[in-house]
Amino acid sequence: MSAPTAVLSPRLTTATTARVLRQLRHDRRTIAMMVLLPSLLLGLLYLVWEDVPSPPGQPGVFDRVGLTMLGIFPFVVMFLVTSIAMLRERTSGTLERLLTTPLSRLDLLLGYGAAFGVAAAVQAVVTVSVATTVYDLQIAGSVWLVVLIAVVDAVLGVALGLLASAFARSEFQAVQFMPVVVLPQFFLCGLLVPREQMAGWLQAISDVLPLTYAVEALQEVGRSAAGTGTMWADVGIVAGAAVLALALAAATLRRRTS
Repeated sequence: MSAPTAVLSPRLTTATTARVLRQLRHDRRTIAMMVLLPSLLLGLLYLVWEDVPSPPGQPGVFDRVGLTMLGIFPFVVMFLVTSIAMLRERTSGTLERLLTTPLSRLDLLLGYGAAFGVAAAVQAVVTVSVATTVYDLQIAGSVWLVVLIAVVDAVLGVALGLLASAFARSEFQAVQFMPVVVLPQFFLCGLLVPREQMAGWLQAISDVLPLTYAVEALQEVGRSAAGTGTMWADVGIVAGAAVLALALAAATLRRRTS
């Protein structure tokens, strides 16, 4: 039976968001992974770099790298959680049943994006709060700008996770997409090596990877007390990439996995 043609419905999108949030509420392991894991990983980095000296007048290693990781950790965690969650919907037959109703693919994916966006907001507030209090992370700009960038980056991870889940047949395959989607962006975002020091062809690849702009936005917040034009442009690019990924996910989403 084919799914009926449906248009985007705010009511159905909201209902999907509520359903996913109810599922998350009863999954304590997933909640712990989303909310606590980034703070714990950041704490590990804090212990590694706590006693590493930095040049006079320069911010400490943890202040420089830790700030960037506030965007990278949510991106990675939300990509992993979302790709597996959507795959379970398909393999369990839930997606097959949902798409025989007036619920459209876009309603479904926007509902997922909104639900995990709420989870990402909680994750970002907790992680940034722990970083700036427990780990004494020093930030020149507003903490709320850091939270905003972390949330947008986490939503990007959600969107790419939904897109990747369309091509996976099992949870193991969904996890295998993480090195393909996440690691190249991590290596080329400018965290490990400044982008201007990379070979020209690597810089060209870096220019089309959305995580590059999330990292640059966080670096702008770390340098400037006020939001800069570059930072807002970077946030817009990351948000646009998330919307594009959701649209592609809606176009490629399969109702079930054989």
